[in-house]
Amino acid sequence: MNEVIAEKLNKLPQKPGVYTMKDASGRIIYVGKAKSLRARVRQYFQKNANHSVKTSVMVSKIHDLDYIICDSEMEALVLESNLIKENKPRYNILLKDDKHYPYIKITINEEYPRMLYVRKIENDGARYFGPYPSGYSIKETMELLKNIFMLPHCKKQFPRDLKKERPCLYFRMGRCSGICQGSTNPDEYKKIFKNIIRFLEGKDEEVLLSLEEEMRVASQNLEFERAALLRDRIASVKRLGETQKVITESGGDIDVIAVASADSLSSAEVFYIRGGRLIGRDSFDLSDAVNHEEEALLTEFLPRFYSRDNFIPETILLSHDVEDAKSLEEYLSQKRGKRAYMKVPVRGDNKKTVDMAYNNALKNIENYKTTKVREKLIQASVTELARILKLDVIPDRIESYDISHTGGSDSVASMVVFENGRPSKKKYRRFRIKTVEGANDTASLREVIYRRFTHESREKDGKFSRLPDLILLDGGKGQLSAILALFEEIGADVPVFGMVKDDKHRTRALLGEDGEVYLNPVSSVYNLVANIQEEVHRFAIEYHRSMHRKNTIESELEKIEGIGKQKRIALLKHFKSIAKIKTASVSALAEVKGIGQKDAQNIFEYFNQKEK
Repeated sequence: MNEVIAEKLNKLPQKPGVYTMKDASGRIIYVGKAKSLRARVRQYFQKNANHSVKTSVMVSKIHDLDYIICDSEMEALVLESNLIKENKPRYNILLKDDKHYPYIKITINEEYPRMLYVRKIENDGARYFGPYPSGYSIKETMELLKNIFMLPHCKKQFPRDLKKERPCLYFRMGRCSGICQGSTNPDEYKKIFKNIIRFLEGKDEEVLLSLEEEMRVASQNLEFERAALLRDRIASVKRLGETQKVITESGGDIDVIAVASADSLSSAEVFYIRGGRLIGRDSFDLSDAVNHEEEALLTEFLPRFYSRDNFIPETILLSHDVEDAKSLEEYLSQKRGKRAYMKVPVRGDNKKTVDMAYNNALKNIENYKTTKVREKLIQASVTELARILKLDVIPDRIESYDISHTGGSDSVASMVVFENGRPSKKKYRRFRIKTVEGANDTASLREVIYRRFTHESREKDGKFSRLPDLILLDGGKGQLSAILALFEEIGADVPVFGMVKDDKHRTRALLGEDGEVYLNPVSSVYNLVANIQEEVHRFAIEYHRSMHRKNTIESELEKIEGIGKQKRIALLKHFKSIAKIKTASVSALAEVKGIGQKDAQNIFEYFNQKEK
């Protein structure tokens, strides 16, 4: 402890506030709050303090500290949350996916309601349901609801787009009621959405009773097709209801939050209960936390979790008591706009639900252990790769390239990136070959790597700003020689090796300037290189197929009488896809700039005759 810190410790007030710890460079590495700044902050520097390893490491890096006195614990909580968001201190719990959770939005206030996927609640008269734990879970629910209630799958807006185009494929497949053709009036359409709202509120029985009554009336009126449709809808509603576990018969929105610690690893598990049903769950790895005591973890986790999302349910069930519970409850109530309650249940169904969440958190820790072992093995394989290739540095970033074409046409290239032995798919890149005619893989590879190493974004913080530590080519001696010669020309200094395959098209060795380096087929290094080779080949093939398909479709449009390149571009720009052009009416086609009535008729007849 230096003199600056010692002097500040002596001047700390016995008042609530927020403190910040700084390292030698002046960067904030930890933010905390306290009822009494003097009591809390001095604890870190006591000689006989029983700190965890991570706390001791943090304290050893503290070179300065500051504090801000607050009028209340509530004010300190809000300030602490804002400072953590702004500075992202290394030793605080930082939830990596700082996101707004998705909601289902029902625009029941419109003449023709819509069901939308949104990430923000607005005061616009619509109904919102959620939050859902992931985009996948909400899209799956929306897709099921669309199929059950035969809602449009398109983006048409009603009444604006009524009867403007022919019905789409979903209508022909019996998965849409054809609202675009005026098959349902606004009152009937709103009735469908009222049933959807009741279902999302957990009122399955009401929805089923309503549908069963409609089916009975349809049968009495001898509307047998409608009765059969309602019968199928009833069966689907029952199936969808069964997929969501009923947690409480009393309904209501509840979050269940449990934290667990074991072997210096920690996890938080969150269950989302909406309308009495468990609609999803979320897990958070808290292993980087300084303090692994479960009560302290939960105390730190709660404000982090709710500061990033604007939905707070009325009831929050917790696995442990938390410090400053009254202040935290006040903070959550203020954010919610009405009272929020935190409870630690000791018996009954709520206790069983919290225990279930806690057991899931413990299971997560077991998974973290497995993951960490796997990561160590992957890192060991990267280190071993550096050894057998005699590299100066361990290759944190490996890039691999491959070429794909069909007889020299639609020639493309792929670049895949592995960081720390794992694929980094956001950094993958695709290239169209621009300067090479025909099937010349070596020349195509040279073009692509030249473009990658001389790209203007290399000078900025762009997509090619970081150079690789190692390049692996999906090719043999010819490709390797060409790239080594290119690097001589442009002054690049990156190790390059070719990935050699055997006669069964399996990875066999790595080819360098000094010859082949054998890979033991039962080693982790072999698995790493084989994974890279398979991935770069897969990525190149995927891109080539998509390009070939697109070019085939575009050339098909030009087969139509009167349609050339400019009109093809105009059609694709207007309709966005060939599928929409195929289903467009003559009047809709004629609205495209540059497409006359005769052109529209030719396009319509071409696709409809072909379909027949």
